[in-house]
Amino acid sequence: MEKKRFFTIRNISLTAVLAALIFVLTKFVSIPIPSPLGRTALSVGNAMCILSALLFGPLTGGLAAGLGNALVDLTDPTWAADFWMTFINKFLMTFVAGLIMHHIRIIPENLRTWLAGLGGTLTYCLLYVTKNILSGVLVRGFTWQVSIAETVAVKLPTTLVNGVIAMVCAALLYPALKRPLKKAHMLYGGEKQGAEAKM
Repeated sequence: MEKKRFFTIRNISLTAVLAALIFVLTKFVSIPIPSPLGRTALSVGNAMCILSALLFGPLTGGLAAGLGNALVDLTDPTWAADFWMTFINKFLMTFVAGLIMHHIRIIPENLRTWLAGLGGTLTYCLLYVTKNILSGVLVRGFTWQVSIAETVAVKLPTTLVNGVIAMVCAALLYPALKRPLKKAHMLYGGEKQGAEAKM
């Protein structure tokens, strides 16, 4: 039996298109929130990340999320040095959401979409909070108390709001996009493992 390949022209193209959509939504559909202790933003880009995982699986969604968000960082000097951490965090957020959606079949699909979004959001919150606390102490020279206080007061609320927006948007958009993508043989999952198994 021929071994199925992931990195085909079709799947690379799909990942690139998703990464571009994530880049645009993150870069241009966001509200910057300045603060004395750091900078953050309210964005709908995470919604596209989670939706990519729901529709196209953990690896395609994860790579698209990582690449799209890393490119956002690279276009902004404030965040450019952190692009590799952003890639890892967004990849893992989306990968976890995709794993929950496509590999925990005992849960009904409509509930699984919400749990996948929640799992991805909580994964990202944990990684983002850890990164910010360590960065505050090791890079900016804050004490542990100041770094934790900054993260909890400034970064965490925005991250949680972004996560809720992502979870709600992805769960609501998934049913509307599922049928046409399934007809186009692009949807991940199903009897033949969808697009990624066909490539």
